[in-house]
Amino acid sequence: MDRELALELVRVTEAAAIASAQWMGRGDKMSADDAATTAMRTMFDSVSMEGVVVIGEGELDEAPMLYIGEELGNKTGPSVDIAVDPLEGTNIVSKGHNNAVAVIAAAERGALLHAPDMYMDKIAVGKYAKGLIHIDDPIERTIDIVARANNKRVRDLTVIIQERDRHQDIIDRVIKKGARVKLFGDGDVGASIATCLPETGVDLFVGRGGAPEGVISAAAIKSLGGDMQARLAPQDEEEMERCRQMGLEDPLQHLTLDHLVKSDDAIFAATGVTEGELLDGVKFLGGDLAQTDSIVMRAKTRTVRFIKAHHHLDYKPHLVMNEE
Repeated sequence: MDRELALELVRVTEAAAIASAQWMGRGDKMSADDAATTAMRTMFDSVSMEGVVVIGEGELDEAPMLYIGEELGNKTGPSVDIAVDPLEGTNIVSKGHNNAVAVIAAAERGALLHAPDMYMDKIAVGKYAKGLIHIDDPIERTIDIVARANNKRVRDLTVIIQERDRHQDIIDRVIKKGARVKLFGDGDVGASIATCLPETGVDLFVGRGGAPEGVISAAAIKSLGGDMQARLAPQDEEEMERCRQMGLEDPLQHLTLDHLVKSDDAIFAATGVTEGELLDGVKFLGGDLAQTDSIVMRAKTRTVRFIKAHHHLDYKPHLVMNEE
């Protein structure tokens, strides 16, 4: 894939972030999500690629745009799979909380796992623990392994876990082991990526969350040299059959990072919507000026760029909320 595609995808996440950030704290998650989706879809028309959505807003009968199978781009560039979450954290934005982002992953055609919209068990670590973890290991063993790999004492190790009742047992076991627990609310893409960025202080991500978000996270983790493993967690026979229809003969297969993203030629782009661990949120600076904070990375070169940008909204009327 062309390196220029990475920067073009940032333009797309910036647009989605600006559009949805205008709904922050208004208590209307649907409008925030619609704004992000519409802005992202509009910007995709100008991107030089032949893209196909493999993870998106749902099937054709569930989503009017960014649906699975939709073709994106102006048909002049590389053929790629596209995974999108125009607004990861709709509840976050509606309540004005932290860590909402607009995200995109792209890879060579056929390289991204076609993950159905269901639960997935996941574990992620940074580069020093790459190749040392296994999703079936007890959490106590994993903590010891990651602590040694990261040259930390167990009591200094930080495990990030989504604050959900389903995770209470693992939270209790981490605490009993003597490691530190960092809880987060909605949205686990940023939380899993944090394991690969030393400045976050996060060493290990573990828990059950959305499968689509897992694949998007995997593109970033691959670009950062970290490691991730997963296993789909279908809740009934209907979901088991859905997995098979999407190409997974064994729905409970142990999924490595290379199963999730089969190619080393992958791109991840994200723009913060609200303040977060990884990125600042959109700031409206007065007049027509807005500021965004984004990250874009390529697995092929391991290049990571942080991009702050100023946007004059008078020149982008499609991103300004209609107040009528």
